[in-house]
Amino acid sequence: MAATRPVRTVTAGPRTKHAQLSDALAEMAVKELGPEAAIPSERELMAAYGVSRATVRKAIDVLVSDGLLHRVHGKGTFVATPRLESRLHLASFSQDMRRRGLEPSTRLLSVEPDEPPSEVAQALALDPGASAWRVDRVRLADAEPIALEHGWYPRALLPGLDRHDLGGSLYELFADVFDAPIDAAEQTLWAETADAATARRLDAPVNTPLLVFRRVSSSAGRPLEHVVSRYRGDRYQLHMSLDAS
Repeated sequence: MAATRPVRTVTAGPRTKHAQLSDALAEMAVKELGPEAAIPSERELMAAYGVSRATVRKAIDVLVSDGLLHRVHGKGTFVATPRLESRLHLASFSQDMRRRGLEPSTRLLSVEPDEPPSEVAQALALDPGASAWRVDRVRLADAEPIALEHGWYPRALLPGLDRHDLGGSLYELFADVFDAPIDAAEQTLWAETADAATARRLDAPVNTPLLVFRRVSSSAGRPLEHVVSRYRGDRYQLHMSLDAS
């Protein structure tokens, strides 16, 4: 790697040296390096800024905690890819990505009729023994895997679903083909880490943090979807506006 050229100086003063170095590294990451580029080594940073190894490590720890950098064991520290930010609203993945100026796409893993678990059957108001479509998909934005979806959909309300193109927005398909626009949903969010199978589907390391959404969506009061979506927590974040009312 070429010699590190300081974009700021680090001096004794009211602000700690590691805070000053964090600012300098943040500026370097954004203006010079870009996503997934390696930052200079600890030794290079020590020499360039005239600080101790402890100061360098504290500065990097701050930026890792803030999500601007991430460490890869045995390889070094890299600039993190910015997370996609979403506001909580009723929209399909495809609609959500298009609003950000990104190109959504889908990797269809499977679509088949099956008997859903009891909690899914209850959420979809299915009769005992009724089958539903199980649809498993990987969702991508600009060709990068973002989410793994496991969805269930009533066969009686969506006959022949497996004969349609499931590579785009299911919400648009439901509205256009089945005259069943999604107009309400209940959603629950929790955190997990990726097991080996999920990590493989998402092209992510094992134990990558995940944001997990369980959504039960309906059309004109009829439950139409039970889907669990696992989003890569290193590429996706939520924004919520709160008030005191």
